[in-house]
Amino acid sequence: MDNRKEYSATIGLEIHAELNTNSKMFCDCPNDPFNADPNTTICSVCTAQPGTLPYVNKAAVKHVLRVGAAMEGTLADFTEFDRKNYFYPDIPKAYQISQYEYPLITGGSLAGVELTRIHLEEDTATSQHGEGSSLVNFNRAGVPLMELVTEPVIHDAQTAMSFAKELQLLLRTLGASHANLEKGEMRIEANISVSKTETFGTKVEVKNLNSFKIVGAAIDYEIARQIEVLEEGGEIVQETRGWNEKNNSTFSQRKKESADDYRYFPDPDIPKFKLSLIDEWSLEEIKASLPELPWETRKKLETEGLDSDSVDTYLSNAELKYLFDGVIEKGGAKYVKLANNYLTSDISGIVNNGDGSLAFITVDNVYELISLIHANELSSKGAKTLLPVMLNAKHESVKNLAEEMDVLQSSNEDELKAIVEKILAENPDQVAKMKAGDEKIIQFFVGQGMKETRGKGNPQVIIKLIQDLT
Repeated sequence: MDNRKEYSATIGLEIHAELNTNSKMFCDCPNDPFNADPNTTICSVCTAQPGTLPYVNKAAVKHVLRVGAAMEGTLADFTEFDRKNYFYPDIPKAYQISQYEYPLITGGSLAGVELTRIHLEEDTATSQHGEGSSLVNFNRAGVPLMELVTEPVIHDAQTAMSFAKELQLLLRTLGASHANLEKGEMRIEANISVSKTETFGTKVEVKNLNSFKIVGAAIDYEIARQIEVLEEGGEIVQETRGWNEKNNSTFSQRKKESADDYRYFPDPDIPKFKLSLIDEWSLEEIKASLPELPWETRKKLETEGLDSDSVDTYLSNAELKYLFDGVIEKGGAKYVKLANNYLTSDISGIVNNGDGSLAFITVDNVYELISLIHANELSSKGAKTLLPVMLNAKHESVKNLAEEMDVLQSSNEDELKAIVEKILAENPDQVAKMKAGDEKIIQFFVGQGMKETRGKGNPQVIIKLIQDLT
């Protein structure tokens, strides 16, 4: 008998995100850990030289407060920074400045997942291990790092992945973090346990999951592994595990530490904060600074009739959304379908292939393009010819460009009438079929008309002329 279905999984996430600030968390070194040469964006503070004192980066604090406010968390009135003590080669102080008892944010929720807390700390240096030696680069040491902890309310890998994706989207929308997982700007850790009862099982932490796909794979693997251990009569060890991408499996790294092991205590060099006394950190100021949030954008776009793929495209590309919003504001609902099709398909395709750039077009350009197409002055074929040119140089007038390229669609009945008469005269058998009731044959004549006009004839006008002349 298979007892695996009797188990339920409980998952909590811990997610770190490096914040977008000009300087580091506790000094004025540039926050540029990836582009600078190794050990060049460092100073006596972030490398923990004797006699130096840290001072708090206000921009980093505001980023965390805005993230918390967006998720309806409770902003702290009182907060402080603590020392989290542990030795590791990439911790220059042998402790990390973090927050323990008084985090900046408590509670809140995102994508239906409740949060425990969000706090602010400093990142560590990075180590590079080679044959017989290890190198430490301190450029990342002291970079502002936000840590978010969820409640243990997730029960499957898909929910965990969806939450992490929504958080990444929120961080980017707020400008708080680039949150690129492949660069380590966002790092995901999953705490996983299984149990047959409502009592939690022993928790195992899987660290440094650097893609959403790996988050899902690691959680699924660890759930299956723990169930197998229990079914074979073994016990789950509370530990930290890593992910082996080659084997698609987790592996043991070390016994899991508890809060007591870190010997937290308030950092004596950093003042306590009474946030309510600082106007720019008040809840009212923070909420007023928030832009349209991802779930608000999603609801608005869905109300306008867009499919989920289009919505996701605009949520992940602020430039495209800006162009779409601008066109609809100028042209109204009648332009929604056309504007969406061209922005998410033709224009995005050219840009994604590296054959053009959104930097060359404006809302007015896209609006004029869609207006010409909507008015049947520009065919889809003409638009495809025009777009690569539009996306490679700035143009004041799309219509003037279309005229210069000779791609505007002709709707002049007098000009098209002679062409239609010629086509009808050259194809008497097809004319007879049409008169006998073959309605599909009209597409043959339209095709001939487009061929004769090199794609510039208005199909609707050609159809009208065919019907009038037969």
